[in-house]
Amino acid sequence: MVRHLTLALCILGLAGCAKPTDRGQQYIDGEFEQVLNKVDTIQSDKIRDYSQFDAQMMKVVERSPSMAEKFFPLYNQIQSWAVLSGDPAKLADYGIQAAQMGGGDGYGNVMFTGYFSPVIELRHQADETFKYPVYGMPECDGKCPTRAEINSGVLLGKQLELGYSASMLDVFMMEVQGSGFVHFDDNDQLQYFAYAGKNGHPYVSIGRILIERGEVPREKMSLKAIAEWVEQQDEATVRELLEQNPSYVFFKPQDSLDVMGTAGIPLQAHASVAADREYLPMGSVILAEVPQLDAEGNWNGQHVLKLLMALDTGGAVKKNHLDLYHGMGEQAGIDAGHYKHFGRVWKLGLPNTATENPWDVPAQQSAPATKQ
Repeated sequence: MVRHLTLALCILGLAGCAKPTDRGQQYIDGEFEQVLNKVDTIQSDKIRDYSQFDAQMMKVVERSPSMAEKFFPLYNQIQSWAVLSGDPAKLADYGIQAAQMGGGDGYGNVMFTGYFSPVIELRHQADETFKYPVYGMPECDGKCPTRAEINSGVLLGKQLELGYSASMLDVFMMEVQGSGFVHFDDNDQLQYFAYAGKNGHPYVSIGRILIERGEVPREKMSLKAIAEWVEQQDEATVRELLEQNPSYVFFKPQDSLDVMGTAGIPLQAHASVAADREYLPMGSVILAEVPQLDAEGNWNGQHVLKLLMALDTGGAVKKNHLDLYHGMGEQAGIDAGHYKHFGRVWKLGLPNTATENPWDVPAQQSAPATKQ
């Protein structure tokens, strides 16, 4: 407790101690008062990689004429800048405006977490091994049943089972991500299960529960650490842990294998983020120094400058917090599970278009950068 209090005081500037840098924090721009802050120039010496922007942009153009109409002038100008220059200090030469995010600490350090599309094995019929159901959305009066009630069989007989998994944790992790791919091993079919809704009960982090119980050290917590803990437990113990989270997510099978964000646009790995749409409306473009991690999930001392698009949202993704989409599969899950690091971020805009003055967000007048 003393260590966490000291860290909090350091971040708040109330204690005479060095500011933390272990998760990619930087302190080179001074202090910010707002979530979005007008800046005239951007100075960044990070490695540049804009290679994935075009593919994500084309998905917007193909799938959403209304979003394309609003954002295409900006997209087009960003493309020209990326090809002909790519130097963030030259953005103004192309008429592109920038607003820097103030960060959770008010020093420009924006939190990056990660999410991914899991792939889990299912069968169409239950057996002794594949016995944990994935459910479609039930009709509920008010709140739907809790996770414990669902596990106890309250939905049985309602013809809502979409398939059966051999792992409680696999189903749970797909719920946490909000969607995922399933492979039916009885007919070799790959299908995408999209988010259909949730039961209306509050979300409780099982990672936090494991930390509080002393089962996993806070500094080691990740999706991989949770999976390793679960492997050592019996079924009843795992069920008891998962039921600490009463929230439950339901799914709907899709004909397409595209991973859709809230904006209805297929997401490209490492090119899109979930964001707070109050500050980053769906379709917004950001320039971001994205923290790079090693195989153990530690910041490796580098950031890469990327162009990203806000195309998704999340209940926990508010203000100075971005959730980076990592793609599909086991490795994407490992990488995303380690992500809780910081980078600098700029929202981009273009004068005389719907994106002009990217710093001008009415909501921010009553919502300054949260000091943590």
